Amino acid sequence: MSGEALLGLIMLIVMIGAIFIGFPISFTLLFLALGFGYAGLGRIVLDLAYFQTIGLMKEELLAAVPLFILMGYITEQAGLMERLFTAFRMLLAPVRGSLFAVVILTATVFAMATGIVGAAVTVLGIMAAPIMIRTGYDARLAAGAITAGGTLGILIPPSVMLIVMGPVLGVSVAELYAAAFGPGFLLAGIYLAYLLGRAFINPKLGPPVPEEERVHSLPVILRELLVGVVPLIGLIAATLGSIIAGLATPTEASAIGALGAMLLAAAYRKATYAGLKRALLSTTATSSMVLFLAVTSNIFGAVFARLGTATWITEAMLALPFPPMVMLIVVIFLIFLLGWPFEWPAIVLVFLPIFYPVAAALEFDMIWFGALVAVTLQTAFVSPPVAMSAYYLKQVVKQWSLATIYRGMFEIMVLQCIAIALLILFPRIATYLPEQLREDARATKTEQVDDSANRLEEDPLK
Repeated sequence: MSGEALLGLIMLIVMIGAIFIGFPISFTLLFLALGFGYAGLGRIVLDLAYFQTIGLMKEELLAAVPLFILMGYITEQAGLMERLFTAFRMLLAPVRGSLFAVVILTATVFAMATGIVGAAVTVLGIMAAPIMIRTGYDARLAAGAITAGGTLGILIPPSVMLIVMGPVLGVSVAELYAAAFGPGFLLAGIYLAYLLGRAFINPKLGPPVPEEERVHSLPVILRELLVGVVPLIGLIAATLGSIIAGLATPTEASAIGALGAMLLAAAYRKATYAGLKRALLSTTATSSMVLFLAVTSNIFGAVFARLGTATWITEAMLALPFPPMVMLIVVIFLIFLLGWPFEWPAIVLVFLPIFYPVAAALEFDMIWFGALVAVTLQTAFVSPPVAMSAYYLKQVVKQWSLATIYRGMFEIMVLQCIAIALLILFPRIATYLPEQLREDARATKTEQVDDSANRLEEDPLK
């Protein structure tokens, strides 16, 4: 190892230690990059920081970050999650474990309208926990269902994490979105099967909604479904559908989504000045955190790579006498461990650039690798003892102890590990939809070329 590479390794170790102590991650990255960079590279580090910042500012894709975050906060302010919850609860009331299913279905649909984990867990806790407690649901399983469902927003598009991850991996965000649907719906299906199975075997864990609290009028149920579910599905189709179909870029689709969320809020008579102000302030705070971290981590990564440490780590890992699949599992396990103390922006922007060259050198599909990393990071949100979802839920449900919430999350973490194993064993869970989209795009292009050739044959002067 050269002296510069050793300096970069020391910089990485100091960064991890400083963040564990409690220093703000963005400023830590910036100061360490400039300090260690100046020691190893001289004044050139200032030019490197300048060009990295300018280059990131020119990345049009990042404009989708605040717009999708705004879309999420507006839909939350508009009470769309409450309407979804009410509609599903009316429909599934007679089923054992119905509130488990309601929580997971509400979270899955709402995840396609927002990628904000904290908001989803908090709102689900406020809506579902009191009803679950009153109905006699098992507190452990109820807490697991709420935290698991609430964290789906980080994985299922329009996940902000996937927007940031796309440029880091050098892949299309539209394809990464398409790849995330399979794992996201797989996880939701595993949650549903497990929770409903437990309630079917032991009805005391999740009894049906009491008879006196059910709605027996079919027109009322259908109306609630129509009003509560269909408009949100339309908003999701307009945003995600336009991205996946290739009709709009993620940035364009995010603008459509933010506007659509405002129109829905107005239609539901929830568009107030106070609500819009809260949504804009929350969007500004969240977007500033993500984008400032993107700038500082970009500078840190550039210095880290210029010192040669990134190349040395990649070569050292590839030199280990492990088969490619074992090496991949090691990388995923390291990312999983990093997910405990670090939030996803730090992992995607700082650590993923260190690890993904290993996966690329081993010739793994980067779209599949990105989906695998996304599921792993989502697992970190429900992995005690550092899982943030537990604290979001504890803030709004005082009756449940952290120990109870942790026990429920541990069962969910086992399900998450099963999903990761299935994704490794069956990559087409993630790659099938992106491959279909590529084939459709090639077929469309071929048809256009054929049409042009036919027109030329009919009229050569054209």
